[in-house]
Amino acid sequence: MSKAAKAKPGADASEEIEECTRCGKPLPLCICDSVTPIRNRIELLILQHPQEQDRALGTARLTAQHFEKVTHKIGLSWPSLSKALGRSVDPQDWAILYLGSAKVADLATDRDVVAIDRKGEIEDHQRQILKDIEGVVLLDGTWSQAKALWWRNAWMLKCRRIILGPAQPSLYGKLRKEPRRDGLSTIEAAGMVLSRLEGRAEIETELNATFQRMLTQYRAVQSSMPELAPKPKKRDYRRPENRRGKKSLQS
Repeated sequence: MSKAAKAKPGADASEEIEECTRCGKPLPLCICDSVTPIRNRIELLILQHPQEQDRALGTARLTAQHFEKVTHKIGLSWPSLSKALGRSVDPQDWAILYLGSAKVADLATDRDVVAIDRKGEIEDHQRQILKDIEGVVLLDGTWSQAKALWWRNAWMLKCRRIILGPAQPSLYGKLRKEPRRDGLSTIEAAGMVLSRLEGRAEIETELNATFQRMLTQYRAVQSSMPELAPKPKKRDYRRPENRRGKKSLQS
């Protein structure tokens, strides 16, 4: 499979790195040729915060390539789930993966994918709730960016809310530190959720293998191409959560 590419806009000729038009990554990091779409029963909607477009280590577009039934949108808010998808759906048939302050470890359950209510407490009839889910919304961004998406889209409260309790921390390791041990990349979260809901362990295995290939590729080139290293994010002190003395939004 050939890879179409484009030059990085605004870069000097000496710093110019071509990008894959499919995954958006610099060509030295592209692994699109090894990705085969999965025929998924449960649909995915990936909502990506505009500031979370890490070309080197982001996984939203790579995750979207892995599934036949998937929609990937970049933005801050949408009027409804139907508007985000481009067709009419019932949000009660969908679930949204949002951890907030909730933790599976604090709940009386041995499940690692759990449906919770608005108070963060475990829902009754877990098996039936999870069995009836037709689609899952994933929020792609840092902890604070996911929180911003959650608060800007009131329709998300109409969906079921699910959280994850992974047995192992993210494969990111030291490359991209997660604020909590149960924080996963978008591709890991998608693999875990769909493998449990569809009862197909191979989904998680395949997505984790793709993620590991991406990280291996990154480590292989980062010493020779330091320009691919993620740039430190500047804090915007106009945002309430970054102002001294102000509390960040809580779920």
